[in-house]
Amino acid sequence: MKHRLVSSPHDTVLPTVSRAFLDDWLSVLHHKCTPDQLIRFLDKTSLADVSHPLARVTHDQIVRLYQLVAIETGDEMMGLWSRPIRSGALKHLCATVRDASSLSAALFRFTTFWNLLLDDYTLVLEDSGDTLKISLIPRASAPAQRFGHMLLLKLVHGIGSWLTGRELPVISVDFAFARPDFAEDYAILFPAPVRFGVAHSAIAFDIGLADLPVARSNDEMQEFLIRAPRDWIFTTYREHALPLRVREYVQLSKALGCSLNEAALALNMTPRTFMRRLDAEGTSFQNIKDSLRRDIAIRDLSLGNKSIEAISQDLGFATSANLHRAFKRWTGATPGAYRKYRRSKS
Repeated sequence: MKHRLVSSPHDTVLPTVSRAFLDDWLSVLHHKCTPDQLIRFLDKTSLADVSHPLARVTHDQIVRLYQLVAIETGDEMMGLWSRPIRSGALKHLCATVRDASSLSAALFRFTTFWNLLLDDYTLVLEDSGDTLKISLIPRASAPAQRFGHMLLLKLVHGIGSWLTGRELPVISVDFAFARPDFAEDYAILFPAPVRFGVAHSAIAFDIGLADLPVARSNDEMQEFLIRAPRDWIFTTYREHALPLRVREYVQLSKALGCSLNEAALALNMTPRTFMRRLDAEGTSFQNIKDSLRRDIAIRDLSLGNKSIEAISQDLGFATSANLHRAFKRWTGATPGAYRKYRRSKS
């Protein structure tokens, strides 16, 4: 029997990330904010009680936390670098790059802008003949701040995509730190193969994109800034990241009960090749379906317009007790406890 998802106006289900992924950033905020500030930030984003190691963090929570911290601390990089990035920096960055003659010219302006502000790293734009790459070269010996490196490379991708009016495909993303336990979260954020433990953190684009024209009006810039970082934290591109393509197929087909063979056929692969490629990505077809179920449950419990029994049926569980057990395994909380907490914050 195939299970179906009931369509709704909220059909788009963005992936969540692990609490461990966010803890890199929160550990910095513990040193940069007063205790009262940090408690207020976490309370306003419903993160105060989301401390279980299995807990998940939504796109909306990350965006809200970024906006609160950037405004209240006056640091648009939220303490991730040794020098504060004062309010207004992102606006000046957008104004600097939006009238460049091409994408490559805009990326060069991007690097020169940040090289005036950062003491920790030099950003270098390299044209290797095949790729256009921005690398973070350390100015001194210090451990790489994982969340800071991720955010700056996401900003490269986000600014470039905004300027060209399309989400830019990425060839590769490198990080100058060891592979963390939550490495799968990076595949949600970057539409490309991600490598860890390399010499320098970097993001690379195909050289064929270098001459793309860029043109954004002042009104478009203001809208981009108001929404920041909503438009550039998560990715919707599917060309390179097979797990995201599989997730998209399952979601759009509205068939959480679809088989591995059906998914492989839809993606033009043999089942054996399909399984091998997912294994190389550190995941499986069942894990992808379960993560989608988890994120749909989190969305519906947060919206509050469905009973737990209805959510159980939509997700293909025989009983609400089965959802209860699965949700606790996924997040460390029961559906009822999660909904009660979210309601208390609404």
